Formats: sequence, structure tokens, C-alpha cells
Amino acid sequence: FMARVADQSERYEDMVQFLREIVEESTEDVSTDVRNLLSVGFKNLISAQRSAWKTVQAIEQNKKYAEYAENCATYREKIAAELETNCNKVVDIVKNCSLPKAGDDEAKVFYLKMIGDYYRYTAETATGDKLAEVTENALKYYAQATE
Repeated sequence: FMARVADQSERYEDMVQFLREIVEESTEDVSTDVRNLLSVGFKNLISAQRSAWKTVQAIEQNKKYAEYAENCATYREKIAAELETNCNKVVDIVKNCSLPKAGDDEAKVFYLKMIGDYYRYTAETATGDKLAEVTENALKYYAQATE
């Protein structure tokens, strides 16, 4: 119930925490309804950060704001770090709490695809070795989902 309240009040970090508690306390796979709430909560948790990162990147690359490029780059990196932290939180919950309890193939595919998605979201802002790592992880979980 509190996860729905948090959703309606757009408190997505709280929503994810309430859902995490439900998933951790459950001895078996959660219902489709709770699974869908997880999906909505996780998506909403990071969608604002993904959007913010893209906006700051666009401003940073705009020649009109060249004098602020360094400040924008620093701010964009801060947003990317927050996004990565939240994506890792989602991956951790799904990989360690939800996937092991998946009751059927549909649930397993749902969770594997979700893990792949959140590695992909991390890849959108990653560079260097981190980009290679999260890209590889995304592909691995997508491949498992389609087996």
C-alpha cells in the first residue's frame, strides 16, 4: 500500500525502498501487480536523471554557452554518478532478491530484461572501462532473457 502512496506522491526513492522491503521479505516470487510496481518505481526513479543528464549535455555542447562548459561537465558527471548509483540499486534488488525467486519463465525473462535495461541506462552516461563493463553486462542479461 505504501509503495502506491509513494508512487501517487511522486516519491520514487521511497517507493523503491518500500518495494525492496516487500521483495526481500517475500519467500517466493511477488505478484504480477508488485512486479509491475517495481518496473514503474524503478523507471520513474531514474527517468528524471536520464533526462537531466541529456539536457545538461546539450547545454554543455551549445557554443552559445561555451564559457560554462566546464561547469556543465562537472554537473553532468554528478548526475551521471547519481544515475549509476540508482541503476546499481535496481540491479542489486532485481538480481539478488527478485530473480532468485522467479516463479516461472515469464517472471525470469521480465527480471533478466530489467537487469539488462538498467545496465544499458548506465551505459548511456558511462565512458572508458565502465562503458565496456556495463555494455557487456547489458548484452549478457539480454541474451539470457532470450534463451
